[in-house]
Amino acid sequence: MRVRSNIGYFCAALALGLAVAPAARASVLDDVKQRGVLNCATSDGNPGFAYLNPKTSKLEGLDIDLCRAMASAVLGSPDKVNFVIVTGKSRFTAVTTGQADVGFTSTTVYPVRESAIAVDFLPIYFYDAGGFMVTTSSGVDTVKDLAGGTICTGQGTATEVALANLFKSQNITNIKVLTFDSNDKVFAALGGGRCNAMATDKTALASWRGSSPKPEDYKILREGTGKSPFAGFVAANDSKWRNLLRWTVFGLFQAEEWGITTANLDEMKKSPDPVIRKFLGVEGGMGEDFHVSNSFMADVIKAVGNYGEMYDRNLGPKTPYYMDRTGTPNASWVSGGLLYSPPWE
Repeated sequence: MRVRSNIGYFCAALALGLAVAPAARASVLDDVKQRGVLNCATSDGNPGFAYLNPKTSKLEGLDIDLCRAMASAVLGSPDKVNFVIVTGKSRFTAVTTGQADVGFTSTTVYPVRESAIAVDFLPIYFYDAGGFMVTTSSGVDTVKDLAGGTICTGQGTATEVALANLFKSQNITNIKVLTFDSNDKVFAALGGGRCNAMATDKTALASWRGSSPKPEDYKILREGTGKSPFAGFVAANDSKWRNLLRWTVFGLFQAEEWGITTANLDEMKKSPDPVIRKFLGVEGGMGEDFHVSNSFMADVIKAVGNYGEMYDRNLGPKTPYYMDRTGTPNASWVSGGLLYSPPWE
């Protein structure tokens, strides 16, 4: 009798628990669809990646195009995006608290950011390295030449940690680090003489140097602070949302590999290749599995082009921030780089 009583009590308690258990949290994907706008965290002070162009008063750059690509994948239009301007210090909070749905802020992938901050990274879309920029007139050629001086960098960035590790490994103890909440303030501090060097990702240094009135007044040191691979990020543990966005990034790489561009998109839809036709949503497609239109990758390519087109538009030879992809990790894998998509079959 006692055993039956305990079993009955357990079943009743279990039924009650199931009855009052809260419903599973909806995916961010559902929220974005209902809202009709994608909130994308980004910067406005990183030329070539995310920069408010003073001539046009518009945001532009590789990160901005990635935000537009995600809006196209989810909502069918690159214009259905709201840019949430963040700093290095606030970017993760914006995503983990729901102020933004995804972040593209030239953010370096680090294990602690997935383990402690609770974000999930999307595929790496740019391979960079940390570096230093000084004024040409300073006569500085190496980091050790900065002994006794001040290095400026951004608050809450991976560069802060990288600098501490570099100084410790080289036993440099007499360099002061001064931090600011944006790269434009860091660059202004270098130009104004408040610091002897600016430290951040080498691409950002090249961008600021290229956009300055006199680029020859600045030089980037050969020494660096280690690897800095960039990836977008979302709040952790939302696989429905993360999987759609990660395959959208992969799709940008794949479109470049196949030579699918904004200009030839309609022609490529007539391809006899069944995998390409499926990729573009002509026959079947993956969109249904990702809870979006089967044409989601065609919508993305129509809006922003493939990865190569995005790169050329923002970092190509016709821009002030030109960074040659040839022979670098930022080339497609078919050209010897590291940008690679899993198969779409």
